[in-house]
Amino acid sequence: MRMSRRRTLQTALFGALGVPLSACGTQDSDRAEPGGASTSPVAAPSAGGWRMPEETHPHELTYMSWPTRRIWSSDIRGVRADIAGIARAVAQFEPVVLLANEQDVKAARQACGSGVEVIPVAVDDLWMRDTGPTFVLGPQGIAGVDLNFNGWGNKQPHDHDGRVARAVLDDERVKRIPAPITGEGGAIEVDGVGTLMATESCLVNANRNPGKSREDIERALKTLFGVTTVIWVDGVRGHDITDYHIDALARFSAPGTVVMSTPDPQAPKDVWTAAYHQARTVLERAVDARGRKLEIVELPEPVDIGRRGKEFLASYVNYYVANGGVVMPRFGDKRADADAASIVRDLYPGRKVVQVPVDTLGEGGGGIHCATQQLPKTERTSG
Repeated sequence: MRMSRRRTLQTALFGALGVPLSACGTQDSDRAEPGGASTSPVAAPSAGGWRMPEETHPHELTYMSWPTRRIWSSDIRGVRADIAGIARAVAQFEPVVLLANEQDVKAARQACGSGVEVIPVAVDDLWMRDTGPTFVLGPQGIAGVDLNFNGWGNKQPHDHDGRVARAVLDDERVKRIPAPITGEGGAIEVDGVGTLMATESCLVNANRNPGKSREDIERALKTLFGVTTVIWVDGVRGHDITDYHIDALARFSAPGTVVMSTPDPQAPKDVWTAAYHQARTVLERAVDARGRKLEIVELPEPVDIGRRGKEFLASYVNYYVANGGVVMPRFGDKRADADAASIVRDLYPGRKVVQVPVDTLGEGGGGIHCATQQLPKTERTSG
């Protein structure tokens, strides 16, 4: 369950989403939008205002980002095949908008096909879950939380990815909420009705939030995402570039139900298995925002996958829930792949489960959820 990111980054050439970054790069821009909307930051929401919806909430579309040769080097062909496969799978269920550097737009369009919209944007890497905005809904419609992406605690350059959230919100003409903390979308998991899970190792960390206590960060999370209960697990600090994101370990499949990436009983005892057992203990004792004990569902990790790099992310839990479907990994362990699909199908009745190979993406330490970010429908249009 280790997640690392490629260290060398592409230097991109131009502004985002057809709009020069200079037009949306100042945090306090007050440009008026049609219909009275504005891209200027809005006040931080109260718990009774904005809320982050659960991933099963209907989506307008999914955002993704195209890998760059500078980052992925000899792995570029494989990782682009993985990302194209994910994009095509998600496009079976909802629109997909993929961001790519100008020189990569043509290749991305050819690989992804006509069902995926590719737009020019300056990006550094493919991890849209972390670099894109995290959307919230409320009485005013929709807004996007900018979590001030800083390269997972300044572990790698992020000149362009640090501006992706702002650029996406400018293109969507959606209000931007500048967070008072620094983090990533993969660092949080919500049930949509008041409960949030996170790892202390990631957010309560001086490389993101120096001088802030867990209580400070928890108050910010509650305000930003409209939650009343935050469940903290320890995580693993300093052993991977993300400092251990929650979305490779535990997910809400529904309010009151948590699905956990479960290591093989014969797996070696290391920091990762220790983190799993600590989190399992916490979650078994926890109650959600409605006072319910959580049901824990095990999603066993694959075993028979041949030789993989030590940073390979063999987690089925890093799936993505789309409109009417779930896109999840296939690792080549036929029994484990089939069992995982069956478990996920039971967790999401009525949704079609699609498995795609992500071997190169996994070698880079990430997965399908890491590479996607949903734009939810507003309460007025979601039915």
